[in-house]
Amino acid sequence: MPISAKIRMMLDIAMTVATLVLMGGNYFFESTAVHEILGVILLVLWAVHITLNRRFFLSLFKGRYNVFRILQAVVNCGILLCAFFLMVSGIMLSNHVFAWLGIESGASFARTAHLLASHWYYVFMSLHIGLHVSLIANRLGLAGAFKSKAALVATRVVAVLVAGYGIYAFAIRGLWKYLFLQQPFFFFDAERGYALFFADYIAIVVLFAVAVHYVAKLMKA
Repeated sequence: MPISAKIRMMLDIAMTVATLVLMGGNYFFESTAVHEILGVILLVLWAVHITLNRRFFLSLFKGRYNVFRILQAVVNCGILLCAFFLMVSGIMLSNHVFAWLGIESGASFARTAHLLASHWYYVFMSLHIGLHVSLIANRLGLAGAFKSKAALVATRVVAVLVAGYGIYAFAIRGLWKYLFLQQPFFFFDAERGYALFFADYIAIVVLFAVAVHYVAKLMKA
């Protein structure tokens, strides 16, 4: 794998891990400062990611659009929009990193915007991963393994099973409530623990990634 591809892969992994940790709100750490610092790090990583993939955004208004390209544009622009609102609301709510700005108004709007944007960002990120499954497999050197019919079938079965659990996790975690503002605050289910939190949220990523991967295949057919 070329060095540039390795850097991109490490960047994508770091962004995904940071997102999963940040989805736990302030419940993983004693100080909210850690959540804020991780948020800033994710923002910086996004700036690097956009710079590395600037050709996509520069070509948004060029060429013809088919159904797949429209889907790709909606997902990528959705991520960008959510990242913007996360940045603005995060700065407004900051009690540590950006406290020096002295922002005292708009807290109610910022909390709602942060909750809404974070969960839509999570969904768009999952869809983004699904649109790049083949690329990820190539970068990890797994494309050759999928030439075996048995390996391909086994991978698909595992993906479907994890996605099936992701449906359950999506429901039990009540993510739809955050996506459509049916719940105005984030609830962390301490009884399910931290390990199950990550298992659930990873399964939800797989759910959306698998769904959009096969939708994209149909679009390209």
